Amino acid sequence: MNREDPVVLLTGFVPFGGESCNPSWDCVQVLDGEHIEGRRVVARCLPVEFGASLEALRAAIDDLQPDLVLCVGQAGGRAQISLERVAINVDDARIPDNAGAQPVDTPVTDDGPAAYFTDLPIKAMLAALRAAGIPAEISQTAGTFVCNHVFYGLMHALRNVPAVRGGFIHIPYSPAQATHHPGAPSLPPSVATQALRLAIATALTVKHDVRLAAGATH
Repeated sequence: MNREDPVVLLTGFVPFGGESCNPSWDCVQVLDGEHIEGRRVVARCLPVEFGASLEALRAAIDDLQPDLVLCVGQAGGRAQISLERVAINVDDARIPDNAGAQPVDTPVTDDGPAAYFTDLPIKAMLAALRAAGIPAEISQTAGTFVCNHVFYGLMHALRNVPAVRGGFIHIPYSPAQATHHPGAPSLPPSVATQALRLAIATALTVKHDVRLAAGATH
């Protein structure tokens, strides 16, 4: 990859859990080829499979040599854009992945620490999203399924590459999905796409995060 053509790697996932679509990929692919703050967005779709998802992510990082990596996943049941703070070193699958694997209490990486924190300016990103009228929150858990697996694997892969920032965002069901889940909140894909665009721009321009109370009591 020519370093005169700096890149943001943006990933989503294929559908899983019986869904016919995955809003993470639906929104991510819209941004493919856009230029944000002087970087070209390259979208890649990851399999919802333990192991294979990280292989695909690492291959994309090696190929593109991005300045920023932002992975996006679906969080059915959540009502807001969730900016993930921490990834933990455990796979504990409530349901099988798309390949039928269902690891329980298994480390993502045997030689890794218990957790990694994102190095994205998530508080500044939160402020930017809320200022734009987009419902957003700081999330203290990315779960223990493939999303956390990818988030942890990403931060582990970038641990010795301080020039490259990485993180993870969860987005709610799309309205089309929510019709099959009575009572579940949803967010229009156009709003989620706008949120990702703002999140990327903020991550590229804010070097030191702001102090903003956005914790949780439970």
